[in-house]
Amino acid sequence: MDGASDGGLGDGAGTFRGPFADGPPAAALHVDAPPLQAVRLVDIWRSVVVVTVLSWSVLAALAGRALRRRRTPVVRTACDGLVDGFIRLGPTFVKAGQIIASSGSMFPAVLADAARRCLDEVPPFPAEQVRATVEADLGAPVREVFASFDDEPLSAASIGQVHACTLRDGRTAVVKVQRPDIREQMATDLRNMYRIAAVIEWTPWGRTSGARGIIRDLHSVTFRELNPALEAHQQQVFRDNIGAFGDNTMITAPEVYWDHCGPRTICMQRVHGIPMDHFDELVARGMDGQSILRRGAKVWAEAAMVHGPFHGDMHAGNIWALDDGRGCYLDFGIMGELSPEWRSVLKDLFFTCAFDLDFTRVAKAYREVGAIPSDMGSDEELGAFLNMVLGPMLADGFGSIDVAALVAQSLEMLKTYKASIPQELALIAKQLLYIDRFTKFLAPDYSVTADPYIVQNIFPEEARAKAAELGVVLDDTDPAFAGVGRVAEG
Repeated sequence: MDGASDGGLGDGAGTFRGPFADGPPAAALHVDAPPLQAVRLVDIWRSVVVVTVLSWSVLAALAGRALRRRRTPVVRTACDGLVDGFIRLGPTFVKAGQIIASSGSMFPAVLADAARRCLDEVPPFPAEQVRATVEADLGAPVREVFASFDDEPLSAASIGQVHACTLRDGRTAVVKVQRPDIREQMATDLRNMYRIAAVIEWTPWGRTSGARGIIRDLHSVTFRELNPALEAHQQQVFRDNIGAFGDNTMITAPEVYWDHCGPRTICMQRVHGIPMDHFDELVARGMDGQSILRRGAKVWAEAAMVHGPFHGDMHAGNIWALDDGRGCYLDFGIMGELSPEWRSVLKDLFFTCAFDLDFTRVAKAYREVGAIPSDMGSDEELGAFLNMVLGPMLADGFGSIDVAALVAQSLEMLKTYKASIPQELALIAKQLLYIDRFTKFLAPDYSVTADPYIVQNIFPEEARAKAAELGVVLDDTDPAFAGVGRVAEG
C-alpha cells in the first residue's frame, strides 16, 4: 500500500541526514567474507533442509503432472520442480538459478529455460521487515524520513528488493533494501557447496572441472554484493566517470541520495523506462535502440579501459532505455576493475580488432604482464595462434570481428600456456557477450569492434581517421548519428 498518509515533518523536512549523509565511512566499504572452509553445526541442518526441499519439489512436480495427466516431458517437469525448490530455498539457490539461466550453453537447455524464472519470479519479503530494516539503518521512522513510501515492491531479487518513495523535499526515489539475515544463510549455503565441489573434484570426471574455484569466485562476488554501501559507492563512481570526457550526455546512472542511505539500504533517484531486451516495445515506442546500444557500449568500454571500475552484470534488467531517450545503467552490486597493466592489455585487444589486426601486439601485451612465460613460444607464434583461431571472422573484414570471441579465445590460449589471468578478464568476456546479444536484435549488421565511435576517447587520432574512411559520425548529438548501417563496412 502507499504510505503517503504517514504524515510530514513540516518546515525543514527536506534536511534529513542519515548515517551516510557525508558518504560511507571507509570501514563500511570493507568486504567481510567469512571463510569457506569453516565448519558450523548449522551447515548440517541446512544440508538436510536443502536435500529435503529439492527432493520434495521435484517429486511434487512429477506427482502433479501425473494427477493432471499432462503431456509435459518428464525431464521438463523435473527441472521445473527443481527450480521451485531453488526459489523456496532462498537467495543462494536463486542466484544459482540465475547463473544457470544466464549461462545456457553450460547447462542442458531444458534446465536453463526452467531457471529463467529465477530472474523475475523471486518472492518479496514482507513490508514490515522492509520498514524495520530502513528504520534501523536510518535511525528514524519511515513516516518521518519519507513523504511517501510504497509497501508494494517495484521488484524483488535474490539479494534484496526495491520500493518506490518520495523524499520530503519532493524528489522521487527508490529504496533498495537487503533481505533480512541473508549473509548468514548465504555463507552457510556456500560452505556446503564448497564441500560438494571438493567431492566432485575427487571423481574422474570432475578432476578438471575447477568446481572449487567456481565456488570461490561465487563466494567472492557474493559478499561484495552483500555490501550495499560498497554498491552505492561503486554506482556513484561509475556515474561520475560517465561525463569524464565532456560527452556521453545520453547515458546515465541514478544519482545516489547518500543522506537516505544506510548499511543495508540504498536510496537513489528513480528512473522510468524499459529493459533493453524489450525489443518489440522499443520499436512500438519509437525508441532508437541502436543509438542507445552504441552509447552504452562506449561508456562501458571507457570504464573498463580508462577509468577502471566497470559494470560487471550487464544483463537486460540492468540496462534500460529511459522514457526520455537516454540509456541507463542500473544495479552496481557486481563490478570489475582491471589493474592498469591489464587495462593496457584490453586496450591492445580493442586496438588490434578495430584498426590493424596485428595480433602480435596482443601476444606482446600478454607477455608484458607476465601472463605467458618468456620461454613459451615467440610473440609471432602466439599472434599466429590467435590469427588462426579467428581466421573465419577475419576473412570477412573488420565488421565481422567479434571481440567477445577474441577475449574468450584469448583466455583459452592463456590456459593452454598455464598462464595466470585475472578473474576480471572472464567478467569482461561475459559483458561483451551481453552486448553481442543486444546487437543481434537491435542492429544485426553492426559491429562494436568496428565502430570508431566506441573508442574515440581512447584512441582519438585513429578513431577520427577511421571514421572519415567509413563515413561514420562520431558526434552523437548529430542527427546522422542514428544511422549505424555503414559501421559494419570496411
